[in-house]
Amino acid sequence: MNTSLKRILLLVLVVTAVPAVGDSIETTTRVWTFDDDSPKTLPSEFKIGTLFDGRPAGEWKVLQTDQAKSPSRVLGQLMAKGAEHAYKNLLIDGTTSSDIELEVSFLPIDGKADMGGGLIWRATDDRNYYLARANPLEQNIRIYRVVKGVRHLIQNFDQIIDVRQWHPLRVITKGCIVRVFFDEKQVFDLCDQTFTTGRVGLWTKSDAVTYFDDLKLQIVH
Repeated sequence: MNTSLKRILLLVLVVTAVPAVGDSIETTTRVWTFDDDSPKTLPSEFKIGTLFDGRPAGEWKVLQTDQAKSPSRVLGQLMAKGAEHAYKNLLIDGTTSSDIELEVSFLPIDGKADMGGGLIWRATDDRNYYLARANPLEQNIRIYRVVKGVRHLIQNFDQIIDVRQWHPLRVITKGCIVRVFFDEKQVFDLCDQTFTTGRVGLWTKSDAVTYFDDLKLQIVH
């Protein structure tokens, strides 16, 4: 093949590799560090769910603490009692989306029946959503679909979880694909089509007391 023909073929390859204007990716990023929120309050867009008996789903509030991952405040779920299926959750208004990257760091504080916490996404309400949660008592990470308030296990991953340190938990979604990372290591890569869009939020269960910090949401349009 002569030099001129090689140059023509290379030019064709370069041109076809350039994405069309309509294919550009736009993102919206929101970050909650809680450091500018007053202690003992809750950011206005954070809406606490309802337990099965009608009570608020947990005692969620901003706390000032020297245990904060990024000083000096965290968001804590402080209700240290609850039945086995008492899901303490909150959803964030203005976050309805499909394809996202959602991340939070959590610190297990207390809990005899349950510990740890998780991320909610594509929630139509506080009884229908996807959930990825990590539990130091069970030493595992699980991903669920919650339908009409009932959890359905999708996958389990056994993992040693140190209760003395903060742990990052991250979820990336695109279409039906869901990838979950714990401590920067991928633990799930799966497809589920139960929910297609909805709000994001935070979750604990039963008597788990948990701190959350540096919540970040990136929405892909």
